[in-house]
Amino acid sequence: MKNNFTLKGKVIVVTGATGILGEAFINGIAEAGGIVGVLGRNEKVANERVASIILHGGEAIPLIADVTNEQDLVKVREILLSKYGKIDGLVNAAGGNIPEAVVQPGQDVFQLNMPALQQVMNLNLFGTILPTQVFGEAIKNTGTGSVVNISSVSSDHALTRVLGYSLAKSAIDSYTRWFAVELANRFGDTIRMNSIVPGFFLTEQNRKLLTNEDGSLTERGNLIIQNTPFSRFGNPDELVGALVWLLSDASKFMTGSKITLDGGFSSFSGV
Repeated sequence: MKNNFTLKGKVIVVTGATGILGEAFINGIAEAGGIVGVLGRNEKVANERVASIILHGGEAIPLIADVTNEQDLVKVREILLSKYGKIDGLVNAAGGNIPEAVVQPGQDVFQLNMPALQQVMNLNLFGTILPTQVFGEAIKNTGTGSVVNISSVSSDHALTRVLGYSLAKSAIDSYTRWFAVELANRFGDTIRMNSIVPGFFLTEQNRKLLTNEDGSLTERGNLIIQNTPFSRFGNPDELVGALVWLLSDASKFMTGSKITLDGGFSSFSGV
């Protein structure tokens, strides 16, 4: 029986691959048989993760680049193409927040840090669009492929403090729908774009907002757990099944859609 869930032989680029969620993504893709382009700014971590994948029998290549720098992206695209001759998929996992863009409870909401908000928008939104432009050109030349963007529950819910991040993720939702339609209009069912909507996972960007130095939960962390029916944060590995499915031929009739993995947070009214 044909296994449509395999990624065997597919060359997949993962941006933000040196982050916490990115690590789960690249390992999951490699375990499904994919060849992983480990893209990130941290060369040391990228090389370590590539070495680990190879040690465990997978195949990967480090791609050192900034997702907001087109020259960086073009350079690593050519490195990947020269080695493998094609690109079959892209996971836009680069993103996050910065402390300066967090709107504190006592802060004047008419004195927002505009440069910081713009920086977060640039990283999350244009750090998704630009890699799609660069690597999408190669996917088009391959003839078939899948692009997976990473959204957030903050795109549909007004979460206090994270205005810039929420704006960017909402824009990514719109971009995913819009670009999926345009891809379908031009290339039929050969190139797809979907997104994954994670709930709350502890990452370097949100750890200080959700946990104290001793590891206990902050007030915000407790509120999130109280409003998550599973009563816990997610494990990065719990995103991998949906990701592999979206990258594989098993989801060939899906485009412009999103999969929410949040332990029930979006479904719960709080009552």
